[in-house]
Amino acid sequence: MSQGHVSPPLCLGDAFGRSIQYLRLSVTDRCNLRCSYCQSNAVHEFIPHEHILHYEEILRFVNIVYHLGIEKVRLTGGEPFVRKGCAEFLWMLRQKFPSLDIRITSNGTLLAEHVTLLKRIRVGAVNLSLDSFDAETFATITGRKLLPQVLASLEKLLAEGVVVKINAVALRGITEREIDNFLSFANTYGVDVRFIEFMPMGRDTLWNASRFCPVSDLLALIEERVRLQPCPSDERSDGPARMFSMAGRKGRIGVISPLSNHFCHTCNRLRLTSEGALRLCLFDDHEYPLRPMLCDPTVRDEDIAAYLRKLCQTKPLGYDLLRAKKGTAVARSVMSGIGG
Repeated sequence: MSQGHVSPPLCLGDAFGRSIQYLRLSVTDRCNLRCSYCQSNAVHEFIPHEHILHYEEILRFVNIVYHLGIEKVRLTGGEPFVRKGCAEFLWMLRQKFPSLDIRITSNGTLLAEHVTLLKRIRVGAVNLSLDSFDAETFATITGRKLLPQVLASLEKLLAEGVVVKINAVALRGITEREIDNFLSFANTYGVDVRFIEFMPMGRDTLWNASRFCPVSDLLALIEERVRLQPCPSDERSDGPARMFSMAGRKGRIGVISPLSNHFCHTCNRLRLTSEGALRLCLFDDHEYPLRPMLCDPTVRDEDIAAYLRKLCQTKPLGYDLLRAKKGTAVARSVMSGIGG
């Protein structure tokens, strides 16, 4: 299975009739922030460097799934740009796959110097994690006083015309106070601002019911300020977000509600961890190590592809796993170790 292969792809699908077209690719489990919704009280040891997938192995995997119908690849972490050589890897990815929809999720702290490259390689969008425009609140959530660096990256992305989507985790007692700032930003710059429900992920998670803010509460607050109009669903562009335009304003508001209003029936994604394990569902701790196959030149791409097709048939409905846990943690790893 070479990159030049031109026959129709044998697309990935599962037992529920879902077509899998999207790969979330963690290039590192390391991050320079310590966000309260990602970290936990558990001791988290970073994956040793020698156990991390080499970039060449990642490229091999992307080539295989590209010919199985994967259309969009999102680089995540941890923070992708913490890993040395990430910018060069992005350039290689674009050179090898000119038509691939490449996207990035980043905390923005290290992004500014790479914005020109992102524009040059035609990154589809940058999802910027930003939970507060207030420096003190930002430091409380993330454990670092790095808001100026994030805002500098954001300003450069907007100036260069790179599509930006703001992702904010909904935190009770915090996000409600920030609503006006988020609405103002969306309107001023005409961008999407999306609120994501805090999920009970990881051993000894800091999640609890008192910190959980359902996105329905945020929508009610927003509608006290502006009339919202639901936008037509566009899975390719918006993913699991339900999007709303704002009457008389620019920009859009989105909500992602894995707990209060799940979207498992439309899930079209796979996750590859930074150590080369395939994860079929965010909420399922079953991981399938692929690195031994990817680093072995005697294993054919066709054999790996056949194995992936077989694994995808076991992809579960994540909400069933959540419901069975009844609000307790649904994964042993922290989010930075899973790949967001």
